[in-house]
Amino acid sequence: MEPKRVSDSETEQLRVVIYPDINGFGRLFGGRLLAWIDEVAGAAARRHCGRNATTVAIDNLYFKSGAYLNDIIVLIGRVTHVGTTSMEVRVDTYREDTDGTRHPINRAYFVMVAMGDDGKPTPVPPLLLENEGERMEWENAEKRRQLRLMRRKEGY
Repeated sequence: MEPKRVSDSETEQLRVVIYPDINGFGRLFGGRLLAWIDEVAGAAARRHCGRNATTVAIDNLYFKSGAYLNDIIVLIGRVTHVGTTSMEVRVDTYREDTDGTRHPINRAYFVMVAMGDDGKPTPVPPLLLENEGERMEWENAEKRRQLRLMRRKEGY
C-alpha cells in the first residue's frame, strides 16, 4: 500500500450550537460534542484508508471549556498513528469568535479500525511523517497505545 501523509486525512467541520445541542446548564451537551467528534474522526480515518472505519476506543477526551448557544464550533481531525488495521485520530475542537479567533474547548484521541467489505478489519496504508510535530504526535500515540494494552490486560 502506498503511504499517506497526515495532511491527506485532515478533516474540518463547522457546527453552530442550537437549542437541541444545549444541556440543562445552558452549555453545549457533552454527548452532542462527542457525536460530532466521532463523525470527524470517522471521516479522517476514511480519508486515510479509503474505507469505512469504526470507533474501537476513545483514548482521551478532555473538556477544556464550554460552548454556548449560537457559538460556532470548529472540529479538526487528522490521523496521527497507524497500526495494521487501526488508526489513531486526533480531533481538536474550538469555539470561534466572530473575528475568527479560535479558543480550544476539547481535544480527543479516537482509535478507529478500517473495515473490509466482509465486515472484518482490513489493513491500512502506512503514515508518512513529514515534520517534527508529526513525529512527536506518533511517539505520543505509541505511549497511549502501550497504556491501552496495559489496561486491556487489567480487564478494562
